[in-house]
Amino acid sequence: MKISLPDLSLVLLVGASGSGKSTFARRHFKPTEVLSSDFCRGLVADDENDQSATPAAFDVLNYIVRKRLAAGRLTVIDATNVKLEDRKSLIELAREYHALAAAIVFDLPASLCQERNRSRADRSFGPHVIRQQSQNLRRSLRTLQREGFHHVSILSSPDEVEQAEIARVPLWTDRRSERGPFDIIGDVHGCFDELIELLATLGYAVANSDSHPTARHPEGRKAVFLGDLVDRGPNSPAVLRLVMAMVESGTALCVPGNHDVKLMLELRGRDVRITHGLAETLAQLETESEEFKQKVVFFIDSLVSHYVLDGGKLVVAHAGLKAELQGRASARVREFAMYGETTGETDEYGLPVRYNWAADYRGNAIVVYGHTPVVEPQWVNRTICIDSGCVFGGKLTALRYPERELLEVPAAKMYYAPARPLDSQDTSKPVTPDRPYNDLLDIQDVLGKRIITTRLSHPITIREENAIAALEVMTRFAVDPHWLIYLPPTMAPPETSKKEEYLEHPEEVFRYFRNEGVPSVVCEEKHMGSRAVVVLCRDEEVAKKRFGISGEGIGVVYTRTGRRFFSDRSQETQVLSRLRLAMNRLGWWDEFATDWICLDAEIMPWSAKAQELLRLQYAPTGSSAQASLDAAVRTLEEASKYGVARELLMTFENRRACIDRYIAAYRRYCWTVRDVNDLKIAPFHILATQGRVHGDKQHVWHMNKLVDLCGATEGLLQATPFRIVNATDPESEKNGIDWWLQLTGAGGEGMVVKPLDWITRGRKGLVQPAIKCRGREYLRIIYGPEYTLPEHLNRLRERGVSLKRSLALREFALGLEALHRFTEGEPLYRVHECVFGVLAMESEPVDPRL
Repeated sequence: MKISLPDLSLVLLVGASGSGKSTFARRHFKPTEVLSSDFCRGLVADDENDQSATPAAFDVLNYIVRKRLAAGRLTVIDATNVKLEDRKSLIELAREYHALAAAIVFDLPASLCQERNRSRADRSFGPHVIRQQSQNLRRSLRTLQREGFHHVSILSSPDEVEQAEIARVPLWTDRRSERGPFDIIGDVHGCFDELIELLATLGYAVANSDSHPTARHPEGRKAVFLGDLVDRGPNSPAVLRLVMAMVESGTALCVPGNHDVKLMLELRGRDVRITHGLAETLAQLETESEEFKQKVVFFIDSLVSHYVLDGGKLVVAHAGLKAELQGRASARVREFAMYGETTGETDEYGLPVRYNWAADYRGNAIVVYGHTPVVEPQWVNRTICIDSGCVFGGKLTALRYPERELLEVPAAKMYYAPARPLDSQDTSKPVTPDRPYNDLLDIQDVLGKRIITTRLSHPITIREENAIAALEVMTRFAVDPHWLIYLPPTMAPPETSKKEEYLEHPEEVFRYFRNEGVPSVVCEEKHMGSRAVVVLCRDEEVAKKRFGISGEGIGVVYTRTGRRFFSDRSQETQVLSRLRLAMNRLGWWDEFATDWICLDAEIMPWSAKAQELLRLQYAPTGSSAQASLDAAVRTLEEASKYGVARELLMTFENRRACIDRYIAAYRRYCWTVRDVNDLKIAPFHILATQGRVHGDKQHVWHMNKLVDLCGATEGLLQATPFRIVNATDPESEKNGIDWWLQLTGAGGEGMVVKPLDWITRGRKGLVQPAIKCRGREYLRIIYGPEYTLPEHLNRLRERGVSLKRSLALREFALGLEALHRFTEGEPLYRVHECVFGVLAMESEPVDPRL
């Protein structure tokens, strides 16, 4: 016997003890697919035969069943299952998770079961137990189908058990093997002429024959109709005839709409209300043959609620479908797929108020649907409604997949007056097929322990306590989250130098890249400023269209923790306006085929907060220390005249020199800012533009392009000096070290060393994207005025940099993943998963001085 089981089903093995259920399960199913009541008793009682543990054992079993069915996994229950009450709770579980229930019945003689049990030392119960189980089984045979089992297979002999074969079959909704490409078409509603025009626009060769219409795409694309083929429009029979022919020939798929099903019921003689355009369809069908009407009935009846396509990446349904219902089968699934979900209320037009399930959607698959007409299709959390109200005088719309391109043709006229005007929806917010305005963020999207998958790195874990700290920062201080498409990563420090009087030195940096098999590196001057991300739009309309931001100008400048950089918004406006003017002069909008750009930059001097830190903390520390040392030196000078304390005097004089250098170091990085002309902005990455993350470009490309941008801003931007060093060539390495000495000797902070390619993999995996190497004098700001004294330097050389380096790599992977998700049109919550992850990692206990 061949037993066909749906891929997603709950399978109950039904039979008395000793009927061979466990042996059968081991032969035909994976060990992880089989849940045994005996095993669960053993888990909770250390004895599989302890019947007193049965309630607790089934609590465990039911819990595991829930988890497996929620994950869409076939599950087999290996228990006697001969009592109606035992089966009832399991069938209810299957219904709860919209899985099909199947029963495999082992209807074997009680004598055979008793004989088998006698040979088993773990079966000490008497023959009356088997007789009772067999009697319960026989009574069950009459009721199994009515109980809710979709598949019942009865094995009546040992030979049938031995010869049985299990075949896994996909559900009718499962078309994951069909990869497309697809052309998904919204509600047609009898608009045959517009459908023909749309198919032609999509590239289909249409033979518009009255009796045998056909449409086929020369490149093998397949059309997918979202239902509501009929009612209200001028020629529903022609639409049916064409769609039926395309489905039959394999050039189209179709899911049912509520209007289609209502027509089917009417043609079957069922009592339905002749409303919402059904009367027009019935009138048009009066001239059609009875044979055609029966074909229509058969066709609509054969349609399944929805389809899961392209390996699970795409779901199509008339009214949409929640993630937990996709790829499943139940009356609830079919109802949601055809009608959606309502709140139980009606609006001022007497129409049901529909629950906005798309706003809460967090599924992995794209869901394309229709049912509720919209003025313009809009992406919301990987869902899009493409019913643009053709029959109401709107448009007939198609979505090309996987391209995500929308094509449309206008309606020739208004064929039917809508109960609710098409333009009654809120159009004050922008709509766009590539960036939804009403993406919603939910606190559950970021709270708790999370594991984030990125394309660059292994899965990254965000700890719950870090997420809470990040939430505090983001909710209180961050800019509008629609702007936050990226947060820059921390920068890795080098290994501690062994050179005398140096804590950091380029030799260790070049050695790291050399050991990773990276010969060429780019050395960029490191600016002592504040890291800033600049998001700039061509105009305010673009800000609305691409980012969903209205009334906030053409962009934003924010810090590495997501705060607005400028407290004076007029300064931000000036900076962005001058940047936009430079983009116009260079023609970059056209060159990059974009209407927005995201830059990574450093802004000098330190931000106002940092300047206050320098003025109130560093400067007083230096000044008070200097005054104290001056007094001590004077006292020791007097003492040295008498031949005492000379060594102590030298020590204090050295300390005074350290303080002098400390004060000189911090003064270099702090000056008064009266307006934007006092700022120095040094961009060093063109992060992203429309549809593109520029991580595939070498750093030299970025630096050279930004030289052009700096030249076009009339002094606002400053180009960053850089050098290319061959880490395998001693002479080239020496030149790099000399350049660093020159920079730091003139008071500069140091340099940042990057592999030539922005994303580089070495011998141990992903290579650090950047390593900073700070100068000897600058480090006094970080570690204190006297850090170069031997006793302090020796202690600091024990610092560990591995945690900081690990943090830098994880934040780098998260930052780039956020940019990719944004440019690829992912929902805002998916972008923010990564952005929030970067912020959360900043609360990890890593020495901030590194």
